[in-house]
Amino acid sequence: MRAGHEGTGPGVITPDGCAVEFYARLPVGEEPDIVAAAVPAGARILELGSGVGRVTHPLLERGFKVTAVDESAEMLERVRGARTIRSAIEDLDLGETFDVVMLASFLVHTGDIEVRRGLLGACARHVSAGGCVLIQREGEDFHANVPRERVDPSGFTVRVVSVEPVGDGVNSVHVTYEFPDTTWTQTIHSRPLTQGQFEEALTEAGLKVDSYLTPDRIWVRAVPMD
Repeated sequence: MRAGHEGTGPGVITPDGCAVEFYARLPVGEEPDIVAAAVPAGARILELGSGVGRVTHPLLERGFKVTAVDESAEMLERVRGARTIRSAIEDLDLGETFDVVMLASFLVHTGDIEVRRGLLGACARHVSAGGCVLIQREGEDFHANVPRERVDPSGFTVRVVSVEPVGDGVNSVHVTYEFPDTTWTQTIHSRPLTQGQFEEALTEAGLKVDSYLTPDRIWVRAVPMD
């Protein structure tokens, strides 16, 4: 397991505490629509942290060419129709570039600053000169509005149970996912980033914000610096 991460519940748990079976149950959200509206039709996409393909598969259906990267073999076994590569994101170096690089699932908020540098470095390394990087940030109240819960229309409940400081600006975030037949939990180390801190991290990696794609500024399109 990655330091500070753990998960419980049925099935395989990945190094960052994700339950493969839980992610296989998740419905498709708004992500494919956000991506499709922000990038050229038919673009070549490098999806970093693809998981089981919840976003991968809708993007393929929309005509995008997707290379899906994940460090979990069990996650990648669920991906269909895309080129798959098993690797930790921060170690990835494919020697090729893509029209679009995606870093979703709030991965940019990893508690480990060196890992974050590695993640953004992988984004910068793999985006083409005229391409873009799409990043999903945490919402502004992610660490403050606790405890909270959301009932998904498909019938399960997400509860952010606690957010506890563990030092150096990092919080331990504990979440439960409750279905009628079972429950999964996940604990992660997450580092809150103001908009300014986020943009500074991009600059360090040789990237800059092109636009915030959603009113809550959770989805961001970044581009290589001149």
